[in-house]
This record gives sequence, C-alpha cells and structure tokens, in this order.
Amino acid sequence: MSASAPLSPAASAHSSPNSARSADPALGPLARFGATAQPYVIAGFRAVVGGLFACHGASKLFGVMGGAMGSQGGTVPQFTWPGWYAAVIELVCGLLVLTGLGTRAAALLASGSMAYAYFKVHQPEALWPIQNQGELAAVFCWAFFLLIFTGPGALALDGLFSRKGRAERAARTGRAAA
Repeated sequence: MSASAPLSPAASAHSSPNSARSADPALGPLARFGATAQPYVIAGFRAVVGGLFACHGASKLFGVMGGAMGSQGGTVPQFTWPGWYAAVIELVCGLLVLTGLGTRAAALLASGSMAYAYFKVHQPEALWPIQNQGELAAVFCWAFFLLIFTGPGALALDGLFSRKGRAERAARTGRAAA
C-alpha cells in the first residue's frame, strides 16, 4: 500500500478505538455490540484482576483471608526481601488497577513483579508453570501486561482526572471543558 493510499475501513478502525468501529455500517450487529461493549468489558477485567491481586497483598500483609500462604492468619515478616515488598506491590498496585487510577503504570509494576516472582521463585523448580506452581504468577504477569496496552477501559478514576476524560464528560453534558 502506498503512503498516499487511503486506509481501509479495517485499518482505520485501529486508529480510533471505538468511534470508527461502532459507526461503521459494514460491521455486523455483533461486531458493533463488541465495539460498544469493549471499554466496559476491559473495565470488568481490570476490576477483577486488580481486586484479586489486592487480596493476595492484603492476605500477606494483614493475615486476612487465610493469611500468608495459608498460614491461618500469619503475615509476611516486615521488610523481608522479596516477600514483604511483593505484598506491598500486590496490595497497592491491585487497588490502583481495581479503581482505574494510574492503571498503566500500576500494571507495569505489577506485571514486572509477577515476572520476577515467576523467574526467581517458580521457574528454578521446573520448566513449565504447571510443574513449578507458577501458573498464578504467569497469568497475573500477562493479565497486567495486557492492561498496559489496553488501558483502564470505562469507569476508571483516570478519566476523572485527565484532560481527555474531562473533555469527554464535557462533550456528553454539552459544557465546556475546564
């Protein structure tokens, strides 16, 4: 394709995530519904993954929900490497991702911590996650990695504080953005 050739409808759909896809009459009703629902599905995914991650951190730091590694209410000793720091990252990043505040940065830190956990703790035991009990670390790592690129989706606190979010709210309500 030459540089001056117009983009195909499929290629232009990727430049503006929802506007081009949802307005394209060539798409079927299921594709239009998917384009409209996508930000809300991402928001649900973000909230579930962030909430589960925060629960892991809370259990290790405060002994709730069974405690650290099922220790019947036990906690990770304060300031021990890497357990206590990992628990703080899990709690803080999990809550940030859950609420959609600083999602991409929190997801980057959370994904990196889970990659570290997998390669430093689990992978030396065996090659495959099913053999080394590293499935959860691998799934969290890739789930957060996905959120780095998709962003928070709808219903995120990021939208309340960003210029883009204020502009979108102003457009919906018919007021000028501050």
